[in-house]
Amino acid sequence: MITKIHIPKYPLNQFIDHFFYYTGFNPEHSVDRFLPDGEVQIIFDLTDDPKYIYHNETLKEIQSCQNVWFSGFRTEPITIPSGKESEMLIVQFKKGKAFPFLSEPMQNLTNYVVDAELVLKSEILNIRERLLASRTIDLKFQILEENLLQCYLNKLQQNPFVDFAISKILACPNQVSIKEISQNVGFSHKHVCKIFKENVGVTPKAFLKIIRFQKAIQQIEEQRIMDWSAIAYDCGFYDQSHFIADFKVFSGFTPTEYIKQKGETLNYIPIK
Repeated sequence: MITKIHIPKYPLNQFIDHFFYYTGFNPEHSVDRFLPDGEVQIIFDLTDDPKYIYHNETLKEIQSCQNVWFSGFRTEPITIPSGKESEMLIVQFKKGKAFPFLSEPMQNLTNYVVDAELVLKSEILNIRERLLASRTIDLKFQILEENLLQCYLNKLQQNPFVDFAISKILACPNQVSIKEISQNVGFSHKHVCKIFKENVGVTPKAFLKIIRFQKAIQQIEEQRIMDWSAIAYDCGFYDQSHFIADFKVFSGFTPTEYIKQKGETLNYIPIK
């Protein structure tokens, strides 16, 4: 397997965390359940084969994705191919930073995967053609960075409130108060929710739940003996029953079932 990460230069690095390229991945399983992680991506498929999204329960094909697609903020798991025999280049946005690249508010894309040319500039398909024509990984990174900067330079405006709110939530998800964040910036709760949904895709409360869930996932990876009450408390859940209920919504499994089912890669659960 070949993998490589590239961090773009300023100003793209204020919005994009990194580019990730991979090819030659050959796991034994063919389907993964991908858990909500608070991230959104542009995915360039550098093969001609369509990739499918499957029904979480029946595993029937429900959507075909090809060429380039945008994956919005998720509040529920999604069942996707494991990446076997794929070649992809992924634009991983920083949390809450994809909105300037889009033609519509982020909440319209929550829990959706859509053809990238429908929500980004149509030039995105031409960028893919240039990536296909590039022989080396480094050249692909260079072309992608140059083209994204050329297309979006005049749209790269940050939102100080969103940056502030997300930083507070990420720094201390087990203690942060959405009400306190609203008071600190002088906005009403309704206005806070409106701005957050436009820029992130969900309300601050929904975003906080995902971050708490992700904190729990991390703790499960780090601990050998599970104290579910302690994990629930450390991650900011009201009690163990609320933790288990949210965990099942976000993963499709109870925490105990998740431990038995999870694979080696965080947030990806082998299904078949």
